[in-house]
Amino acid sequence: MIKNIFDRLLALVLIILFSPLYIVVSLLIFLKMGSPVIFYQKRPGYKRKIFGIFKFRTMTNEKDKEGNLLPDDQRLIGIGKLIRSTSLDELPQLFNVLKGEMSFVGPRPLLIEYLDFYNDEQKRRHDVKPGITGWAQVNGRNAISWKQKFEYDVWYVDNQSFLLDMKILWMTFLKVVKRSDISSSTSSTMEKFTGN
Repeated sequence: MIKNIFDRLLALVLIILFSPLYIVVSLLIFLKMGSPVIFYQKRPGYKRKIFGIFKFRTMTNEKDKEGNLLPDDQRLIGIGKLIRSTSLDELPQLFNVLKGEMSFVGPRPLLIEYLDFYNDEQKRRHDVKPGITGWAQVNGRNAISWKQKFEYDVWYVDNQSFLLDMKILWMTFLKVVKRSDISSSTSSTMEKFTGN
């Protein structure tokens, strides 16, 4: 309960403080890629309850002749790369925290389609609220394997504490400043999870 209150109060303060930044980023996206500015997608959260996550859009909606979206690498243009490398695309998730759907720290909310691929141990990542950042993000983010990522997520579930959250937030700040581990070793985004 204390963490939930802290999360919501801090989210409200940061939304107010960052409001000029929201406006600038929104204008840049609109001018370079058009609308929508916000990327909205259903994700599983605490106890696998589905909610809608908010992010700034970083990819265009370009399609091939058959009407299929082009690969991520081709849709991730300059402004999108900049927004993603600085983690500004995550800012709208402060509204998810304010609504109580997410926390500042916890396992990242992944795609609904991955739920069927989790083993019993990996399912435990949903025993806490998903976070804007997490133990996996500060220990490799997209540069580590899915297996490692889930191991870090479950470790956090078993070891969460206020001091650990403060450590993760500080490590996240350093990662953002250094712009490290943004992409996987084989893709500009993260490869899809298909089970271990």
